[in-house]
Amino acid sequence: MHRTRKAAPAVRTARLAFCALLATAAALTGCERGSSDGADETVTGSSGCPAVHARAREAVTRAERTDIDWGGPTGGPAAVPGKTIVFVAQTMTNPGVAGAANGVRDAARAIGWNVRVIDGGGTPAGIQAAMSDAVALRPSGIVIGGFDPDSTARQAARANAQGIPLIGWHAVPEPGPSRQPDLFTNVTTRVQDVARISAQWIISDSDGRAGVVLITDASIPFARNKSDLIREELESCQGVRLLSVENIPIPDASSRTPREISSLLSRFQDRWTHSVAINDLYFADAAPAFRAAGEKGSGPPFNIGAGDGDPSAFQRINSRQYQAATVPEPLSLQGWQIIDEFNRAFSGRPDSGYVAPVHIATAGNSEGASSWDPSGYREAYRRIWGK
Repeated sequence: MHRTRKAAPAVRTARLAFCALLATAAALTGCERGSSDGADETVTGSSGCPAVHARAREAVTRAERTDIDWGGPTGGPAAVPGKTIVFVAQTMTNPGVAGAANGVRDAARAIGWNVRVIDGGGTPAGIQAAMSDAVALRPSGIVIGGFDPDSTARQAARANAQGIPLIGWHAVPEPGPSRQPDLFTNVTTRVQDVARISAQWIISDSDGRAGVVLITDASIPFARNKSDLIREELESCQGVRLLSVENIPIPDASSRTPREISSLLSRFQDRWTHSVAINDLYFADAAPAFRAAGEKGSGPPFNIGAGDGDPSAFQRINSRQYQAATVPEPLSLQGWQIIDEFNRAFSGRPDSGYVAPVHIATAGNSEGASSWDPSGYREAYRRIWGK
């Protein structure tokens, strides 16, 4: 169902006058928005892009399902004992990074390994220092947690030279092994799928007629690629208008987001119906600005996070407070997958090849939830490891 702010009185008066003029000129019906004779539906009908809208609605319905069976590995090497993993975090203020790190800790306890987390603080210098510290510890393996490995190329090369396997979490755009940079594997959902379903939710929710603000962090290649893909998918519907692309680095989100939201509300007013951000945390920082401007928590604008689905995002969605949906990463599952991939590397086996499916969480299918993970992964990995 398309939801938007009510038209101003002057706009409604102009519409009525236009309808009366058309009725006088010819015996035409269907001037009210939502009706169409079919041929002109892409311009005057209930959807701004009927074919695209129909595909988007079908995809969103599939992605909203919660009865997803475990589709990951059911076999692999038994647990290798006595390993130590260092998780180098882009910044632990990023809920996605923190969620993945917690998943790694949880899985390490189950398999009998040790984990140390080193926080890069979200700055290039901090991340480089964290990676230097990680390599100096000579651990069994290192996780590249949410940052571009090329930004720590020298440290990564030293790890490679020492035979320390590197596994990425959102480190490069694609899941699976990488040769440049040299990663045993990269654990992530497919960014194309996340971007596409995020944009499709907007197209479906707005009936193909939306004014959209897109928020990204262009300093992170993974995030920049995601926002570019979101933009491409939005452009597939001619009834959707991209009002603005806001580049707000994640470490600056708490200070910059409220100011930018206030400016955007003043600039676009009722034309702004939907927002999409590459990370849920932007909407936590945006909420005070929306509230101060008198915007209802239930929208518009209707906000969707294209990752990562942290607990506060679920809370905002379930309470209908300035976020309507998220495309959550299965963060705990991905932490367990990282440990399993390291176990495969230590055993001389290839990566599992598993990529988690995308999911959309809304108030209708996530009430009471604080995260998203397909069922059965803990039991599956414990069976594989013999634990």
